[in-house]
Amino acid sequence: MTDKKKITTVLKRYFGFDTFKGNQEEIILNLLNENDTFVLMPTGGGKSLCYQLPSLLMEGTAIVISPLIALMKNQVDAMCMHSEDDGIAHFLNSSLNKMEINRVKEDILAGKTKLLYVAPESLTKEENIEFLKGVKISFYAIDEAHCISEWGHDFRPEYRRIRPIINEICRRPVIALTATATPKVQPDIMKNLDIQNAQVFKSSFNRPNLYYEVRPKMADVDKEIIRYIKSMEGKSGIIYCLSRKEVEDLAKTLQVNNIKAKPYHAGMDSATRSATQDAFLKDEIDVIVATIAFGMGIDKPDVRFVIHYDIPKSLEGYYQETGRAGRDGGEGQCITFYAQKDLIKLQKFMQGKPVNEQEIGKQLLQETAAYAESSVCRRKSLLHYFGEEYTEDNCGNCDNCLHPRKRIEATDELCALIETILALREKFKANYVIKVMLGEPTTEIKSYQHDKIEEFGCEKQHDAKFLNAIINQAVIAGYVVRDIENYGLLKITDQGRRFLQHPTPFTMVEDRDFSDTSEVEMHSGAAGALDQELYSILRDLRKKIARQNELPPYVIFQDPSLEAMSTTYPVTLEELQTIPGVGQGKAKRYGKEFVEVIKKYVDENEIERPEDLRVRTVPNKSRFKIDIIQNIDRKTDLDALAQAKGLDFDELLDEIESIVYSGTKINIDYYLEENMDEDHMWDIFDYFKESDTDKISIAEKELGPDYTEEEIRLVRIKFISEMGN
Repeated sequence: MTDKKKITTVLKRYFGFDTFKGNQEEIILNLLNENDTFVLMPTGGGKSLCYQLPSLLMEGTAIVISPLIALMKNQVDAMCMHSEDDGIAHFLNSSLNKMEINRVKEDILAGKTKLLYVAPESLTKEENIEFLKGVKISFYAIDEAHCISEWGHDFRPEYRRIRPIINEICRRPVIALTATATPKVQPDIMKNLDIQNAQVFKSSFNRPNLYYEVRPKMADVDKEIIRYIKSMEGKSGIIYCLSRKEVEDLAKTLQVNNIKAKPYHAGMDSATRSATQDAFLKDEIDVIVATIAFGMGIDKPDVRFVIHYDIPKSLEGYYQETGRAGRDGGEGQCITFYAQKDLIKLQKFMQGKPVNEQEIGKQLLQETAAYAESSVCRRKSLLHYFGEEYTEDNCGNCDNCLHPRKRIEATDELCALIETILALREKFKANYVIKVMLGEPTTEIKSYQHDKIEEFGCEKQHDAKFLNAIINQAVIAGYVVRDIENYGLLKITDQGRRFLQHPTPFTMVEDRDFSDTSEVEMHSGAAGALDQELYSILRDLRKKIARQNELPPYVIFQDPSLEAMSTTYPVTLEELQTIPGVGQGKAKRYGKEFVEVIKKYVDENEIERPEDLRVRTVPNKSRFKIDIIQNIDRKTDLDALAQAKGLDFDELLDEIESIVYSGTKINIDYYLEENMDEDHMWDIFDYFKESDTDKISIAEKELGPDYTEEEIRLVRIKFISEMGN
């Protein structure tokens, strides 16, 4: 058994840290004792260290199986920076030529290499299996282990072959690591890797350094994002969009506003994606605009903000994507723009899938919508979703806690909710329960004769939004659960039944109204380094050294290390090694230039250093729009136009709405005459003449179910064009 003192020494020497984060130390000791290990740790929690450090202490080479070639290279570069020996870590994948592969194998056989990263596809090659049979292996690390599970969000069939191949090469301890918290995933991973007896380590999913905010998505969202990015000048960020078109358009808009941004999505060739990612990692660009499907492909510890241009499909996806911010423990701002029409878009994407998948997808979207609209602490809502209780009343780092809404007494309403769910025998979802409580005599309610029960109409003095907030907060409080296995049916917990028998005071906050378009200032960056001038100098020096070495700047020193240098002014290599994140290897490689710059700065500015060095731990879119206008002038069928432009019909309507709302008059009468009932059209037109709002959601309520959203939008275009332009 390796003692704790030894692993702490290695931690400081190679990684520059004095203490471990969370349960890293216990995980490392468990692996060093050659026990199978399962690690569930959120993004940014320090999973990599859990296998990197043991590899340095154990005899032989550790095999790390990872699905992402780009991430392998980053990790190998970072590992080599921690050591004075370049051969300490290698990767083996399809990107290497024969000569490079031979060099890797030579270093492994010579005993230089402690870590070998392989893609699962490379591991399955017969020649690699035969080679590894002759290598002394310390252990196997399975990164992104959720890929092995069909229940995981990124299932990869080739992961299923890992265990048989391990058995063929040589049985050694296995450490499986994942940031996926779905309860179904864990046992599936352990079963498929044959590590059912593994010691399980679960870390808190709370990321205290992340700030969460949800904002209404308005027409000027691009301007708002530009203002925000400019307020975060020099800081790295990621913006997630729903579609490739949005990615391209937004990236162009940022570029013409002098923001260093590039798009990143699956429709681009791999060389372009790789070049874009490298530029981002090396701080040559500040912002990546990406599709939500590519969260795993971007790994950079000093990302300072993550913006969701569209609401994600699930809270798990949201957590994963926001988790890209502040992985180094520094500032991380997570800003999400929310509009109900984005939910409708996502629901449409599910059409054509099996009914079972659609139901689960809808349930996940409802969870996401509930999170977005809630006035409850964002951290409390997120952690509850992942099965973790957050007991603080105010986290102090989300929009709802920084601007809390008034709490209202709702004990009677909660009792009414529990009674209604029980009266319905816990066999219905939230929407149905709400309709019963409001006393809506729908056909479905009548068929079950639920219009006859005592609870029917018990809360008709409230609206659906209020009752939805009650349900969501009752779930968080532990009185009610959504049965995910049964499409989100509402069930009462034992705690809820006890509450009904002996009610205690219950207060709630009403959900936010996203129809309110009033401007709210975005939360902006933290103070950063104490000496901003020195911090800026050190960042420039880091960028220069990184460019010389063809490395991402954070590989040289991460932001928290530069901030600490700018606070305590280390002027010798010995002092530099007291800085968090600066070990012997890094100090020896890069420290000389940094301490020389700091010393010169201190002397020139006559700075009195603290004696104690303990530190505080488009292109323009007009061409596209002109083309749409010209096609409409030629009376091109709108369905054919959408197809020709590679747009969904909804997206085409978005573009046309943008045109007419900007003041351009267009005539779509030819399409309306061909595709709409004339009476319907004039009913909608007259509605907009009388209405004091052009909101589609309100129009749908007022006009009733006989009028589709698409019809209303088309007539609104006609109305705005004729009456407003």
